[in-house]
Amino acid sequence: MARKPAGTELEGQVAFITGGASGLGAAAAERLAADGAVVVINDLSAEAATETAGRFGGIGYGFDVTDSAAFDAAVDDTVARLGRLDIMVNNAGIAPSNVSSKMQRSIDNAGRRMAGDIASLEPMDTLVDLSDADWDRMIRVHLYGAFHGTRAALRHMTPRRSGSIVNISSILGLMPSAGAPHYSTAKAAIIALTKSVADEVSGLGIRVNAVCPGYIDTPLLTPFSEQMKAAITMRIGMGRMGEPTDIAEMIRFLAGPESKYCTGDVFKVSGGYLG
Repeated sequence: MARKPAGTELEGQVAFITGGASGLGAAAAERLAADGAVVVINDLSAEAATETAGRFGGIGYGFDVTDSAAFDAAVDDTVARLGRLDIMVNNAGIAPSNVSSKMQRSIDNAGRRMAGDIASLEPMDTLVDLSDADWDRMIRVHLYGAFHGTRAALRHMTPRRSGSIVNISSILGLMPSAGAPHYSTAKAAIIALTKSVADEVSGLGIRVNAVCPGYIDTPLLTPFSEQMKAAITMRIGMGRMGEPTDIAEMIRFLAGPESKYCTGDVFKVSGGYLG
């Protein structure tokens, strides 16, 4: 089969991206649009979603991914307007709150460990201080959001026996660390969801994969101090944090025909982060 010219590999395809008005989602939208896809952007802000989608000739929807009815309605409306759905990128997410003080305590404790002063370690109390509301919100945005998006996509992809679903997990889903138990749990659960659904639909022409970004320079890192960023960077083999475009390239690979033999797979994109 002849390969399409560069820049047209996704021509005619429709890609729905959650949390697409900024950060990783916006980078993914730009990358997919560059290869011909019509991008549909979701964000909490309808104005931001529409503005970002408009830059690439797409359409935008404002809704919370924890609202399954709103998610279903947006996907159904997309198919009604554009005739199809080929790619679903479940990217919407939130960062843990109060991460700055907890991570600083972790950094201080690391110094004490290096000095052999175990007796002086200070409790992080991350789980102890975690409220029910914060736990629930983290799980609902990440895990329920991916569930709602995957389910909505399959309702349209299964009859056509074609489609690619890309779920954005995290390096903390593979290597959970102290300081963000709810975030790590949600991201690990997305990996399990990905593998389970992929096993179910692999014979139907639908591929479901997960991407686990390392530390990427996006607005989610705004609460991190320069000292915290430096401590993280020291653990990255390439010596730098990632850029949104680094993840967008992996999403593009999984969305397109180049990854036709990939499903139920988990792709770590971390610059060699050691955990």
